[in-house]
Amino acid sequence: MNEENNFCNLSLYISKIAKEDPRKIAIRYPIKMSDEGVIEYAYLNFIGLEDHINSYANGLKSIGVEPGMRVAFMIKPNLEFLPLIYALFKLGAVPVLIDPGMGKQNLLDCVKNTEPHVFIGIPKANLARLVYRKYFKSVKIVVTTGPEKLFSGHSLKGIFKSGSFPEAKTSVDDPAAIIFTTGSTGPPKGVCYTHGMFEAQRQAMIDSFGVSSDDIDMPAFALFSIFTLSIGCTIIIPEMDQTKPAEVDPKNIINAIMQNDVSFSFGSPALWNTVSLYCVENEVELPPLKRVIMAGAPIPAYLHKRMFDTILPGDSNIFTPYGATEALPVSCYTGVDVLQETAELTSQGNGYCVGPPIDGLEVIIIRVSDDIIEYIEDAEILQSGIGEIIVKGPNVSREYYKMADKTAEHKIYFDESKDVFWHRIGDLGFIDEEGRIWMCGRKTHRVVNGEETLYTVCCEAITNNHPAVFRSALVGLGANRYQQLPVLIVEPEPGQKIDIREVEELAKSHRITNCINHFLIHPSFPVDIRHNAKIFREQLAEWAAKELKIN
Repeated sequence: MNEENNFCNLSLYISKIAKEDPRKIAIRYPIKMSDEGVIEYAYLNFIGLEDHINSYANGLKSIGVEPGMRVAFMIKPNLEFLPLIYALFKLGAVPVLIDPGMGKQNLLDCVKNTEPHVFIGIPKANLARLVYRKYFKSVKIVVTTGPEKLFSGHSLKGIFKSGSFPEAKTSVDDPAAIIFTTGSTGPPKGVCYTHGMFEAQRQAMIDSFGVSSDDIDMPAFALFSIFTLSIGCTIIIPEMDQTKPAEVDPKNIINAIMQNDVSFSFGSPALWNTVSLYCVENEVELPPLKRVIMAGAPIPAYLHKRMFDTILPGDSNIFTPYGATEALPVSCYTGVDVLQETAELTSQGNGYCVGPPIDGLEVIIIRVSDDIIEYIEDAEILQSGIGEIIVKGPNVSREYYKMADKTAEHKIYFDESKDVFWHRIGDLGFIDEEGRIWMCGRKTHRVVNGEETLYTVCCEAITNNHPAVFRSALVGLGANRYQQLPVLIVEPEPGQKIDIREVEELAKSHRITNCINHFLIHPSFPVDIRHNAKIFREQLAEWAAKELKIN
């Protein structure tokens, strides 16, 4: 933030770096690889990045894009991805960022609900815009990365207009972006980000993960690079389909790390599971890599151990931030801490420790409720035991875009002014005596059987101890939310067979799972697109009901 001018806009940092270190490489994008695995890159240094940002901002303004306009943004991670995002920030426009892998209908509904004024997209996205016109009625300005003649709009190349461009005078409370949730527990929701939220998240990267301008970052989730670029990191864009991290070619990740001395990388546990298995099988180490961030789902202890034992150098660490699109990060824990302090407790069904809250964020536990809680005085704050996790801080979103009902469900206000608010993150857990948060599962995924409540993360940890089980999923069957039949489903390790009787015996031997009487094997769990890690338990519940012939 520029305190002197009271601006708050990440583009200010790029301008500053471009003046102080203009020749430093900002972004590298792979264009081809030799047979020997050497990657050839196109690149922008920071002065070139600043020029691209200004040129796109000038061009967008010249075709009618104004501050506050919503911009449907459907560009794949490439050399122009970040310059365009930052051009929109600098202009004061509001990019609408939608995961392309959330499914066609969800994507179209997200576009329709946010009513974008502007559309910037690759040819495939523009073709979808023409085919499904009724969802794009609000769009008045179109920009394509392909030939403009094909899509009756402006080409990206055609709007590139060199020259300086002044930052929009955006403040902490001004809208900066609309970012959609994955939709793993219902329809995707558009989270309203402000420039102040982005600023707080940037600072958390520095304070919680130790990111500095000395780092070379390889983000396997493109949006993460928005923050690290503003810190002054060099961004190495990996060769991969970011909507399918589990299917990444490990050689592309390994070659990028080694060739560029990548010191820092964000990726889902699914990606690092794939890469680490390849490294173990081929005796590959990654000495440049000092810090890895894994997020999206609880990280199994075996993945931490595999990374430390065979891949990462001795002075490295793994960070496992906890949070949600609406509040990220909430807390942070490290792989070293997990293995030394909490992994054994997790395997016994205690929940998954996500560490203490980050600086500036407040976390409390309230009694579980499926009802709207308008004011905090109406919530019962728990001093012990499992309850609902709620958070308050500068990186927490105030509302969902044009979803007043969802905003009401997820926000709790301090008083009638509604200036101060808490976010119901949707997870259940507790805070231990050391101030660490333990996550026990999603509130909507808890199974209430009429006598007790079963928590997904806790119960699944028990059957995950079986050597042939890759992962487990607890689901509840039955229309009565508070009188459900618990079913535990397991997915085998690749190439392994499971005797379901052994899984049942394991579950029956533990107090928290001995009430479960139904067990099933599923060949491959449905998971979210963003991280390939969050299990779609609702889909599994439908499958289980059919398997067990339960209406």
